[in-house]
Amino acid sequence: MPNPPLPSKRAPAFADVPDDKWNNWRWQLSNRINTPEEFEKVISLTDSERKALSASHLFRVDITPYFISLIDPGNPDDPVRKQVVPTAAEMLPFTSMMEDSLAEDRHSPVPGLVHRYPDRVLMLVTTQCATYCRYCTRSRIVGDPAATFSRDEFEMQLDYLESTPQVRDVLLSGGDPLVLAPKILEEILSRLREIPHIEIIRIGSRVPVFLPMRVTTKLTGMLQKYHPLWINIHVNHPNEITAELAEACDRMTRAGIPLGNQTVLLAGVNDNVHIQRDLVQKLVRIRVRPYYLYQCDLVEGAGHFRTPVAKGIEIMEGLRGHTSGFAVHQYIIDGPGGGGKIPVSPNYMLSMSDHKIVLRNYEGFITTYEEPTGYLPESAAKFEGQKRLEPGQSGISSLLEGKQMFIKPEGFEEIHARGGLQHRLKDERKWMSLGIGPGETEEAQDENE
Repeated sequence: MPNPPLPSKRAPAFADVPDDKWNNWRWQLSNRINTPEEFEKVISLTDSERKALSASHLFRVDITPYFISLIDPGNPDDPVRKQVVPTAAEMLPFTSMMEDSLAEDRHSPVPGLVHRYPDRVLMLVTTQCATYCRYCTRSRIVGDPAATFSRDEFEMQLDYLESTPQVRDVLLSGGDPLVLAPKILEEILSRLREIPHIEIIRIGSRVPVFLPMRVTTKLTGMLQKYHPLWINIHVNHPNEITAELAEACDRMTRAGIPLGNQTVLLAGVNDNVHIQRDLVQKLVRIRVRPYYLYQCDLVEGAGHFRTPVAKGIEIMEGLRGHTSGFAVHQYIIDGPGGGGKIPVSPNYMLSMSDHKIVLRNYEGFITTYEEPTGYLPESAAKFEGQKRLEPGQSGISSLLEGKQMFIKPEGFEEIHARGGLQHRLKDERKWMSLGIGPGETEEAQDENE
């Protein structure tokens, strides 16, 4: 049986718009909805929405005619509506709310470039989007023309990348890179491709979802010149998966661009395991692999979208084993304060001994796995290439590799010295671990004796 056709919608307010205009991405951008009067032509606003739209200092509102057409006009709880139409709940503060909850600006060696992980960077190239999500983690700058990155800042970003050979992967984001003028976007891609140590370019974009007509064969033809290039789109609910999005994704995949999807867990939008299962199954149907399911960030204006982490665990419990493995995204908490992406999941390992582990599957079936008794760590495969540098960021992996014995919080030794003397018992050699990190090997110790 063939898959049922995906929907294609146009609100009655746009019924008289000629198809050539409707399918023109520039017309869509020029006719975005952002005032109460324009909204009322498409949907009936609630009192809460009117209050938000009349508020000063509201995070920018702009919705493409295409995307607002996906809203059920008579349903104030429509999941598409909640993502893009502001409500008074945005103005309510909540405990732990921050302007920059991920400390991106703190971890920026130059403006607009976030270097949090050893081998990859986030490169912010614009502050503009096709439509603005009400839970935007970068609402501090996104939508503000005054915050747009300058040509000098762009050159600073490239200078940093050229002089930092450990970077092999650049993620373009913003704002949304696909709203940039085509010549500017191509300049960015071509300049990055001139840097020999940059292997991968990624683009994070919601344009295929908000503005699928922007994904033209001309655009994909330009993008495929800069392979390997990956794109992650951002779909939160099955109602966003339309015939137009499917066509846009088809153009990108035919241009050799692998597609992933990032979803944000949003209260009242997709905090239901059956909605999430429907979402991931529809995504793989249009050849988009689910990548991350994000816990909502602690960003200003997004408090009403937050769910308990336990809700995310419940959803993951209802995906793993219940649908195709490649359709199960990772559940991620982006660590507040700059901790980066931390995966969380249900616990499938129940117990262990020195030779056996006890596991359970999605059904509750409990089994054991017998560990090998003859395995010798020193016989493990040897890596003969040049290891990539991870200065100061080798983390837990460095403990497992024997590069160091412990990881100490900043100021640990000073605190525990209690301001005391550097006396005769404090000999640093006492704390050198045999065979680990800078400690002597057993053979060297034998020689010294």
